[in-house]
Amino acid sequence: MYEKYGKDVEILMVYIREAHAMDGPSPMTAVLMEEPINDLERFQNAKICVTKMALAMIPSVIDRIDNRVEAAYSAKPDRLYLVGRDGKIAFAGGRGPFGFRVPELTAAIDKELARIQKPARK
Repeated sequence: MYEKYGKDVEILMVYIREAHAMDGPSPMTAVLMEEPINDLERFQNAKICVTKMALAMIPSVIDRIDNRVEAAYSAKPDRLYLVGRDGKIAFAGGRGPFGFRVPELTAAIDKELARIQKPARK
């Protein structure tokens, strides 16, 4: 998706609370990390995750340790969003990973791109 739309759409990965920290309720062996206690540790965890999952080509932002972004978007564990050019949510996917509806997101991206590329009527 990043390769297809990256030049037309600003794509960001937002790193939020560690859903599978080894000291958390549901550890995951793919990427072992501890639950961070400050912003620096969260940043280090994000760097490890992005590297191990080969996502380094996607620009990333990191939620601070207060988890405000996660709370605002009810993102745990993860979601796909499209923010339209008007600043409004144009697509909000369900909670992942089962709520990841990539075909629906790509259709919403195509619709948004078509909408903004139409010439304005005089």
